[in-house]
Amino acid sequence: MLKCKIHNNNKNTSVIIRLSQVGTVRVFVTIGLCALFIINTINIASAKTSRIKDIVDIEGVRENQLVGYGLVVGLNGTGDGLNNSPFTEQSLIAMLERLGVNIRGENLNTGNVAAVMVTATLPPFTNQGSKIDVNVSAFGDASSLQGGTLLVTPLLAADGEVYAVAQGEVNIAGFSVEGDAASITQNIPTAGRIPSGAIVEREIDFQLEELQQVRLALRNPDFTTSRRIAQAINGFTNARLAKAENSASVILRRPANYDGSIVDLITDIEQLPIQPDQPARVVISERSGVIVMGADVRVSSVAIAQGNLTLKINETPQVSQANPFADQGETVIVPRTDVSASSEDAKLAILDTGVTLQELVTGLNQLGIKPRDIITILQAIKAAGALQAEIEVM
Repeated sequence: MLKCKIHNNNKNTSVIIRLSQVGTVRVFVTIGLCALFIINTINIASAKTSRIKDIVDIEGVRENQLVGYGLVVGLNGTGDGLNNSPFTEQSLIAMLERLGVNIRGENLNTGNVAAVMVTATLPPFTNQGSKIDVNVSAFGDASSLQGGTLLVTPLLAADGEVYAVAQGEVNIAGFSVEGDAASITQNIPTAGRIPSGAIVEREIDFQLEELQQVRLALRNPDFTTSRRIAQAINGFTNARLAKAENSASVILRRPANYDGSIVDLITDIEQLPIQPDQPARVVISERSGVIVMGADVRVSSVAIAQGNLTLKINETPQVSQANPFADQGETVIVPRTDVSASSEDAKLAILDTGVTLQELVTGLNQLGIKPRDIITILQAIKAAGALQAEIEVM
């Protein structure tokens, strides 16, 4: 009997290996098995893993978007022009009528009111009476919401029901200053935020604990990752509770003899480490010149040449006129054009089969190629069938 002790993440793991044979051979074989177990343990620990809770969403556990239309008052002359924003005038008249003030038919001229759109996100399982943050954005031609106060604004969901009511002082992160001959604006003064500015009035009815099974939705769908999640759950529970339904979802079933609810089961498995897998992909943005390449991008044998041609055209017209006191002659403009062409030496690089991401980037950088040229080169390599990855253009 030989006992191996492994230190991993401040935890001592003891492995006991028993062999029926005796003698020197047993010792060497046992040491080899222990060494192999240690190497496998280190490889598993060093793998890039993520928790299940960080790569999946639970079906039904989701946020809900809320939106509302309201008025911000108390602005220092930076509100909507009522002549240019009739909806602001109508909203102001309707609000005053609800408060018992009748001004219909009167000529209103105030710049201290602005119509705004109010948006918020209702987190899952939010209780009635809880407070959530809201965002406020000018709807008309107001120049700034600084110093304004949002009046009571119902926030509706997609079903048309009111789930929260917002009100409070608007905090903005920008300002706008204007003089007779100059003005300056920093950030966006027509959009702001009200921390804890809305009170939840209605809860979303969803009883997660009563479900017998839930679907785990992968944020980045992949068949390999989906299967690994199911295998990790089944290995942890020692039962076939999870099944990879497709590349985007895993079905998690609550066992019949399980004492806890589905919430307890989710809590037990969401900390399990998983090594996500994704297909090789290159994401490029031609507008900004951004290139993002995955670690599994591979390139077959290919030669890359890159060179630049520069044309210069200089116009230097000259004036030609007759000699002084000449009997005949006229002043004319004689065109003079200088055309030159210069071409940098083409740079050629050969990339062998199975080139990794780091080698590809290093090779392109050694050629002195700029990001926008790299985008064109990658598309050309893909068209030649040498890029073993998917190109996604943003």
